[in-house]
Amino acid sequence: MRFKKLDLNLLVALDALLTERNVTRAGERIFLSQSAMSNALSRLRQYFDDELLVPVGGKLEPTPRAELLHEAVKDVLLRIDTTVAAQPEFDPRTSDREFTMFVSDYSMEVLIPRLLALASQQGSRVRLRLKPQVAHPYRSLEQGEADLLIIPDIFCSPDHPQELLFEDHFECVVWKDSPLAVGDMTIERYMGASHVTMKPTDEEMPVLEKWFTVSQGLDRRIAVSTYNFGAIPFMVVGTDLIGTVHSRLARRVLPAIPVVLKPVPLPAVSFHQTMQWHKYRTRDPGLVWLRGLLHEAANHLDDPLDAGAA
Repeated sequence: MRFKKLDLNLLVALDALLTERNVTRAGERIFLSQSAMSNALSRLRQYFDDELLVPVGGKLEPTPRAELLHEAVKDVLLRIDTTVAAQPEFDPRTSDREFTMFVSDYSMEVLIPRLLALASQQGSRVRLRLKPQVAHPYRSLEQGEADLLIIPDIFCSPDHPQELLFEDHFECVVWKDSPLAVGDMTIERYMGASHVTMKPTDEEMPVLEKWFTVSQGLDRRIAVSTYNFGAIPFMVVGTDLIGTVHSRLARRVLPAIPVVLKPVPLPAVSFHQTMQWHKYRTRDPGLVWLRGLLHEAANHLDDPLDAGAA
């Protein structure tokens, strides 16, 4: 099919080329040979009268025109995919649809088990693909790589819908034999100590530092950074380090390791966990079902895991 003399199949090739920035990998992505993909690139260059991809330091980089085209092409292809894939009804008992969700290890521990329990009670046959959080997670929605994000509200994009799932606050975790375990955790003691924090693998700044920098104007001394929230309470044992972690996560491990919890000596150190999806998929019956189930799971976060509905 052609539109204004452009073979629309070339849009799929253009998206693959600009995503992979490599002719061979782009061909593999859409099941074309290297020669066929090279031919597609040549035709695209001719149509747009632009090189689109140029060699820079041994790799291909998009031209300014290509950068502008990529976002528009992604948007068009996602609209088509959403329209074609949409089903008028969704039954989790018969569907084997796979949902891709980006979640932190914190949500994996406190929220996802309840989601799975609820899905099981409904006799659901759907599949979940859980992927780790990344920098700029909304891009995963726009590139069609995720159906749903479960992220703090400060990371949400203003361009797509979001809903609050639950709130939590942070607590200090310290080794029970550390001097920090005795007495109040004052702001002076907190800021004078060394800290363990969580830093995603592709982020420049640890997650909590964004809160402290933006809302409090504080700069903590980070002695250890890890990619896993759940590891932080274990890392303070035998040290004078402070770990600042979600209350629900901290209280899960409290009976198992020699640590004590202290209030964070700062006002309003809390966060809002939200879910976000692409604006074109708001009425997707499958996502409507999944979002409803997540809300129900969030409502039972503080129940025993084997109790009733959650």
